[in-house]
Amino acid sequence: MNGTGRIFRVSIFGESHGPAIGAVLDGIPPGLPLAAEDFFADLARRRAGTPGTTPRVEDDEPEILSGLFEGHCSGTPLCIVFRNRDTRSSDYERFKRIPRPGHADYTSGLRYKGYGDPRGSGHFSGRVTAGLVAAGVVAKKILPGASFSTRILEAGGSADIEEAIACAAADGDSVGALVELRVRGIEPGLGEPFFEAAESRIAANIYAVPAVRGVEFGDGFAAARMRGSEHNDPFIGLDGSTAKNGAGGINGGITNGNELVIRVAIKPASTIAREQETLNFESGAMERLSGEGRHDSCIALRAMVALEAACAIALADLYLIAKTYTTERERKQSS
Repeated sequence: MNGTGRIFRVSIFGESHGPAIGAVLDGIPPGLPLAAEDFFADLARRRAGTPGTTPRVEDDEPEILSGLFEGHCSGTPLCIVFRNRDTRSSDYERFKRIPRPGHADYTSGLRYKGYGDPRGSGHFSGRVTAGLVAAGVVAKKILPGASFSTRILEAGGSADIEEAIACAAADGDSVGALVELRVRGIEPGLGEPFFEAAESRIAANIYAVPAVRGVEFGDGFAAARMRGSEHNDPFIGLDGSTAKNGAGGINGGITNGNELVIRVAIKPASTIAREQETLNFESGAMERLSGEGRHDSCIALRAMVALEAACAIALADLYLIAKTYTTERERKQSS
């Protein structure tokens, strides 16, 4: 299914070259202020057109079809739609016979028995993350006092990010990247041990962003090379603040009030102009394939805001769940 959340429910829909893509959000607290303008800043961060991104540029003007009345969320499902206009489907005809290496062409064909929409990669396109970003805007408004920041630490293993991307583009290739996401102002006590752990919920949502290959919190994989005395976070304040943040803001699956620190590995884009030898599933012969169409040299440039959105959606749901528990405790104490 294309949905996530227990209270704050988010579903995304649409195909890259279909009439529209978008999201349906349920469980929004009624009365939450919202306007179309609230989406503009984050959608602009996802929009293409800068060096290293696809030449395909959509307006991404949000159409709010339901769930909003007189500038406030009504509490009923909120449906946000983005119309697709800048499409060029003929670029994708060849991929029906020759699935792109590293792409979902092959697996989506199996999963949907050949009935899926292949144009522009269909439902597997990064285009669909516009709906995710829109949902993230609402999620951020649900989280009181939270602030998000994201940056690329390296691209293709190099700290010279612009040079790495430019070199890959000049070679008709693509490059991956390491992205760091930080979240401040998240209150302690969100999440559950084990399956509903804050890391589990956040990571699951982040993996929904196309091209994600790895997620780590705090010290992450470096903790495997540490001793406890190096990794542990000594407390320095009665509010739970710590001298360092090896845990990345989460202990036992529950937020501890410190800054959330998350790093995400983004793979290189699968569709590249550089020729690769791969199988033609129609003829059964090996064939040279170069990716036609308009694609990113570094997906991470536009994925950063989608990663923020995915994280915010998980945190908003955990926040609303925690508020429900608090209300139940207060009800029992007052009775």
